Amino acid sequence: MNSEAAWFETVSQTVAYEGYSRVRVDEVLTPDGAIVEREVVVRHDAAAVVAITAEDQVILVRQYRHAVGSYMLEIPAGKVDVMGETVREAVMRELQEEAQHTAKELHHLTTFHNSVGWTNERTYLFYAPDAVATPPPLNFRAEAEEAHMEIVLLDFAEAVAAVEMQVIRDAKTALGILLVQAFRTRATTSAVTA
Repeated sequence: MNSEAAWFETVSQTVAYEGYSRVRVDEVLTPDGAIVEREVVVRHDAAAVVAITAEDQVILVRQYRHAVGSYMLEIPAGKVDVMGETVREAVMRELQEEAQHTAKELHHLTTFHNSVGWTNERTYLFYAPDAVATPPPLNFRAEAEEAHMEIVLLDFAEAVAAVEMQVIRDAKTALGILLVQAFRTRATTSAVTA
């Protein structure tokens, strides 16, 4: 499969909006010579973690998401936007701030583009199999939607069922839970065949 099958050239870029996100309007020259406009939402990368306790419970947060007008069950996640912070440090910070847990072990599951039709945002997705309760950082103060988040613990099998029954509808959360299920299946199979 050739991912570079045709050449598209950006001939101009204009910032249409600058706020929480930046909206850029690009004029793009297509391979057949046409010029089309494409809006691109420029965002920081994000980091998310499927954190599981010793009791085999997935740590989720129930958070209001205005874009969809409802509460969503999600794994802890946030932007990688602190100067000098690595992706792993960012995901550990978010786990402690949002879910009041920490972990010693992190497995990188995947990095994916959130929605390639309109944004450059990527999410780094991790698995933490040994999460333990811990207080939030002393300097952390939850604001806006985060001030009204609720921590929800679901047995792992229940979390998988919630994805299958579309109770969990957040993409990073569904993908993360299903990838952890596959990760665990491979680990069990490897242990049996060893």
